[in-house]
Parts: sequence; structure tokens; C-alpha cells
Amino acid sequence: MTLAHTHIHTHTHTHTVRYTHNTYNLDSGISMVVKNVCCIGAGYVGGSSCSVLAWKCPDIHVHVVDVSHDTIKQWNSHNLPIYEPGLDEVVKECRGRNLFFSNDIDRAVREADMIFISVNTPTKTYGIGKGKAADLQYVEVCARKIAEVANGPKIVVEKSTVPIQAAQSITHILAANTKPGVSFQVLSNPEFLAEGTAIENLVNPDRVLIGGEESSEGESAMEELTWIYHHWIPQHNIITLSTWSSQLTKLASNAFLAQRVSSINAISAVCEAIGADVSQVADAVGRDSRIGSKFLHASVGFGGSCFEKDLLSLVYIAESLNLPEVARYWQHVNDINHYQRTSFRAAIP
Repeated sequence: MTLAHTHIHTHTHTHTVRYTHNTYNLDSGISMVVKNVCCIGAGYVGGSSCSVLAWKCPDIHVHVVDVSHDTIKQWNSHNLPIYEPGLDEVVKECRGRNLFFSNDIDRAVREADMIFISVNTPTKTYGIGKGKAADLQYVEVCARKIAEVANGPKIVVEKSTVPIQAAQSITHILAANTKPGVSFQVLSNPEFLAEGTAIENLVNPDRVLIGGEESSEGESAMEELTWIYHHWIPQHNIITLSTWSSQLTKLASNAFLAQRVSSINAISAVCEAIGADVSQVADAVGRDSRIGSKFLHASVGFGGSCFEKDLLSLVYIAESLNLPEVARYWQHVNDINHYQRTSFRAAIP
């Protein structure tokens, strides 16, 4: 793929992406070509995302690292730690060629040009924001490790679902520990994966978000990540925007989907009270092209690890910004989900 001197404009007005020989300059003045990628975190998101990246970018070496010896042992075996249709085939094709799984985090960070952070960000169970805010302790540990062992300019990409302004925390940690000859740019690249269709989501995504600093260095770093995705994703599906806009889009997307589930479940309660058929109502509503049929299936409620966590994070952000009405609105979307579960249990003889 030759991208030299090609000018491509994105659908947003925030940035203009320009490729130039697949190199970029950080504030250290050092030119770099991304040939080695490291992902800290060999969980569901990191393992799946970087396996597809290695598959689609055979010219890039991808090292997925984790502190868990058992997890890495599984990634290097015939029984992967997670199951996703198509993932086994992708890993078998790339593993040992340009995809590697290891516990040697220090070496992977030192050799990497670009480092993805893909670790857990659970809801806090302590301190300020308990029960709502995202816990960033693992993200911050990664940032400190990167700052400790980095030996040159690095692009750090936050892949984990993080609250708005989390990149600022990572940037502060990296800046406070920067050594001579070492510099960093921090990007936001949130995932949009659904269990059972993760590989399809990665191969044919609705869109890829790349958020970065609105500076020449930030734009150069975004160009490099855009170049990687452009190996298999059409340019019109790659959106570059500000870091905070990227992070908020992730939370907003899950919040909107969760809202639809709670909305149809709230309607199902009305249907039960008056004798209407919620499946008929959902079908009729879903045929409105402005609404569509997806996520309009009345059920026990939404589950998984993302919707409730991201909703609560959005509630906490709204409260922190002194927007109580906004916080109550999104809190009620989550409350309806709990109401649906309670009602379902109560209906079981």
C-alpha cells in the first residue's frame, strides 16, 4: 500500500488527515515509522483487537502482554482464554509470525513505537465516585510502567473505556516521568465490540474513532494510527476528532443503546397493564425509519459489562459538572433496567 503524498479529508471538520511516507514527528524532532505495536492487557478487547490488527497488517509486529501468566499461556495454546467466532483462525494464522503473546511487558514497551492500553476500568468500589465513576488504577499503573521503561518517542493509545479527561491523567503521569530523548503523544481509540460478533465488528466496523491533541504533534500521531487502520478500513469510516469528544462518544453510544432497551422495557410494563402485545408494538415502532428496529426487544433487561458501567460513569460525570437533571435522566435509564429485572423475578412462580 502506497500512501505517500496522499491527501484524505475526514467527515469531521476537526482535523485533516495527511499521509506522508508513513512517518511522523513528535516534539522531540525524531521521525518514526511504526513497525512494532505493543498492547498492555491480553483480555477480551486487547486480545481480539490486536489479533485482527496483526492479521490485517502483516508488516507490523504486534506484541500483546499481560501480568497474568495463565492468560498468556492460554493465548499461546490451542485453547484461547476467550471465545469469539473466527478468533481461533485469526490467531493461528498470525501467532509466531507477527503476533506474539508474552509476560515481558518491559521489553515490549521498549521495542514498541505505539502502545495500546487495554486494561479493565471497572466501576469504583471506594472513595469519591464510589458506585458510579470508572476506576482508573490499572490505566494509571500502565502509564507509570510506560514512563518508567520507555527509551524513545512513543504513541500511547487508550483502548480501555475511560471517562472524559482520562487522557489528561495519562499525559500528566507520562510528562512527570519523561526522560531525555523520550516523548509521548496520547490518543483515544475506543472499542465498539459486541460479544459474539467481535471479529466482525473489528473487520467491518461502523466507524473507527481516533481522538488526539489538537496540535501538530497530536495530528501527526493520529495520522500514524489512521494509516494502520487504513490497511483494511475505508477512509470514510475513520473519524478523527478531539480526545474528549472521542471518549464521550464511547459513553454516549452505549448510553443510547441502553436507553433503547430500557425504553422498550418500560413500554412492556404498560403493555402488561393494558393487555397489549409488546412484540407488536416494538415491530410497529421499529418500522419508523427514524427509529429502526435494533435494540427494541423487550426482555429481562440489558446485561454485559459495558452498558451499566458506562451509564453510571455518565451519571457521575453529569453530577461532577453540576448537571443534576442530566444525571437523573441517565440514572433513570439504569433504574428502569433494575425495575425490569425485579418485575421479571416477581412474575416467576
